[in-house]
Formats: sequence, structure tokens, C-alpha cells
Amino acid sequence: MLFLQSWMRCFLVWILFCCCLPLILLAVPMPPKGAGATNHVCKLEKIYFQQPYIRNCTYTLAKEARLLDQDTENRFIGQQLYVNVKESNRCYVMKSVLEIITKEVLSNLKNKNQHIHEVIHFLEVLRLKLHGCKFSGHREHVERNLAEMKNRMKQLGDNGKNKAIGELDLLFDYMEDACTEGPKKGGHKKNH
Repeated sequence: MLFLQSWMRCFLVWILFCCCLPLILLAVPMPPKGAGATNHVCKLEKIYFQQPYIRNCTYTLAKEARLLDQDTENRFIGQQLYVNVKESNRCYVMKSVLEIITKEVLSNLKNKNQHIHEVIHFLEVLRLKLHGCKFSGHREHVERNLAEMKNRMKQLGDNGKNKAIGELDLLFDYMEDACTEGPKKGGHKKNH
């Protein structure tokens, strides 16, 4: 008898589910036409950039690295990365820059700076959050811009890595601008 009651409950729940599912699906709004062009995975929550402690750590680390920077001719992170790139793809560009800096500069850093570990952890979290971010359209301009940045960094050797660390504050601001929605707290209008 207990088996029959359990079976009847499951059967009734199944019928209820089958009847309600179409109604639930009808209540879910459909994305607007052409919404496939925007990649929602290429967005970060603003809260990541509103943490005063991590912002201060990033800016302090960048400032200390800039004191050792001997090259005043080059800049890795700036508007030149966005040349011929649609605004909707700018977060993808910054994700790519983030990957270059975390893998080629910060991953084998032997710096004893007190803030370096917090900043690396923060940037790794952002990189993981943007893992699924994809580019839409033709990417030859992006690839060329990123290749130029990597080539300049390699040409400068250790000073190139130091310069990249000195621009972590720019990376922070550019990522906030490109990957979040709404008014920005920071901004990349800061001069060095």
C-alpha cells in the first residue's frame, strides 16, 4: 500500500510538472532580436572593482613598479588596443591582455611585495570569471594589436615585465570600463 501511495504522489507531481512547464516557459521573456551579438559572459559585476582594499593594493603595486620603469616611450595598456575594435568586443580585448599579463608576467614573478599575492589572486578571479568570454566578428585587428603589445614586452625584456606591472592600475581601470555596465568609479583618464 505504501508503494502505491508513493507511486501516486510521484505520478501527480509529474503531471503537475508537465502541465506547468509550458506556462513557466511562456512567462520567461525571450531575448530581443539580435541579442546573440552581445556576449553576456563578457561582463563582470561592478562589485569586483568597488573593493577599496584591492584597488589600493593594485594601484600601490603599479606605482612602485613605475618607479623602476626606465622606458617612457611605450605603453602596453591604452586606447591603441581598441583600434578598429567594436565597443562590444572591448571586454574580450581586456580579457586577452589580462591573460597575457597573468601568464607571462605575474605567474613567474619573484617579487616580495606585500600586495603582489592579493593582486595576483584578484586578477586570477577576474580571468576565471571571463573564461567563457568570446569575440564576435573578425578578430584580425585584435590579434594584431595584442601581438604588437606582446612583441614590445619581449623586446623590453625584464623592463617590459616591470612596465606591465606598472600598468596594472590601467588594466584595472580599463577592465572596469570595458567589462562592467553603468557609471564607472575609476576611469582610465589617470595620468602617470
